[in-house]
Amino acid sequence: MSILEILYYPDKRLRKIADPVIVVSNDIKQIISNMFDTMYFNKGIGLAATQVNIHQQIIVVDLGEHRKQRLVFINPTIIKKAGTTSITESCLSIPQIHEIIPRSEKITIQSLDQNGNKFEMEANNLLAICIQHEVDHLFGKLFIDYLPPLKIKKIHKKIKKSLKLFKKHQCPL
Repeated sequence: MSILEILYYPDKRLRKIADPVIVVSNDIKQIISNMFDTMYFNKGIGLAATQVNIHQQIIVVDLGEHRKQRLVFINPTIIKKAGTTSITESCLSIPQIHEIIPRSEKITIQSLDQNGNKFEMEANNLLAICIQHEVDHLFGKLFIDYLPPLKIKKIHKKIKKSLKLFKKHQCPL
């Protein structure tokens, strides 16, 4: 079990565009395993490699209650979108921020799986939303980017305040 360090907004590395995976090697499979460990440890339902400072196009998702619905998407491409929906989203990289974000209700995605096999699948509702959220990370986009500028400004203030409080209460080395 290996827990990776999550990058927190406003870290500029969250804006870096991920590179496609060329070969699904044992190293990539280890990254995927570590990403699942990290996601579960942080009680998430999805994680993009970008969030753990690995800038390759890999996302992991598990909506199951018992961690038995693992999905891996390598070099994912959303090829079709339909309908609209919105839910209150949050993000492991932007803790304590929860906002209603518009998304497509149904998507079709092409990807490679954890063994490098190409597949296509349809997803709807929460799974579609989660995949869209994580794919955005691979292209440097965060869920707060969908919000109006005034709302983003308020979030920046809240995050700055939280960072000041955190730094104030840190123990000296």
